[in-house]
Amino acid sequence: MPAASKVPAPPTDVLSILDVKDQIPRLLRRALELKAMRHRGTRYRPLEGKALAMIFEKPSTRTRSSFELAMSELGGHPVYLSPRDMQLGRGETIADTARVLSRYYHGIVYRAFRHADEEELAKWASVPVINALDDREHPCQILADLTTLHERFHGRFQGHRLAYIGDGNNVLVSLLLGSAAVGLDFVAAIPPKYRPDPSIVEQARSLARPKGSRVEIVTLPAEAARGSDVLYTDVWVSMGDEAQEAERKADFAQYRLDDALLDLARPGAFAMHDLPAHRGLEISDPVMDGERQAIWDQAENRLHAQKALLEWVLGTPRRRSR
Repeated sequence: MPAASKVPAPPTDVLSILDVKDQIPRLLRRALELKAMRHRGTRYRPLEGKALAMIFEKPSTRTRSSFELAMSELGGHPVYLSPRDMQLGRGETIADTARVLSRYYHGIVYRAFRHADEEELAKWASVPVINALDDREHPCQILADLTTLHERFHGRFQGHRLAYIGDGNNVLVSLLLGSAAVGLDFVAAIPPKYRPDPSIVEQARSLARPKGSRVEIVTLPAEAARGSDVLYTDVWVSMGDEAQEAERKADFAQYRLDDALLDLARPGAFAMHDLPAHRGLEISDPVMDGERQAIWDQAENRLHAQKALLEWVLGTPRRRSR
């Protein structure tokens, strides 16, 4: 089956959700087209002959599985690389690693501890680099989340409101910016000491303003939940925050997404969680296992959103020398 009609050239790298902000609607539509094709059993392999390096410094279930399967189903060849098995783990510089991998692969997916390392790899790589999570953002997760909302809201974001409950972490940052870019009203209930950099909030507001949508940061979960169509949460203790586990559990004890909180939202509202979930902490079992959630759709849509992104980024010729 032929690819979609001519599309704009992709950015050189996708390190932030902002790198794709103008193309998010097209990527979401394409993700759902590719989802329908997979469900029909349609064979579609536009990335034949392409190879993808996948460097993962952190454990992963959905990100690794979705990228590997997406690349394979599109006809390409993914190769998983753990720093423990690379010279990168024995002192080779990121710059030298980037130069070498660029001679072998057509693109690099990097799941890193530090955003600065993402930027360093992208600086020296001559092939596209895709951020598969770091301490600043998680853009690929948010493309899947917005795909799920596009599906649920029949393509209309404006007039809907998403409430995020919990930690102002990397997922929150990408979700905040991505929601603003598509015109989705956004409110986050976050304890003051865990809020994102104010400059990021202002950046989101500048994106939301031309679309007539709003961005709010509040303290109380109930205030965020009232009038919202979606309640979204994430873990209270992210990878790298383990030393603060006891303090974080105490600080977020009133931020659990449960049926009582969901009852405050609009009729038909549903819960979202990017997973993995710590059941009984940030989200209750009844919500996770009930009918008022889109969590498993989110997880499935990681595959389709990754396909749309890889098709766009790797399927378009570009030149960049190093």
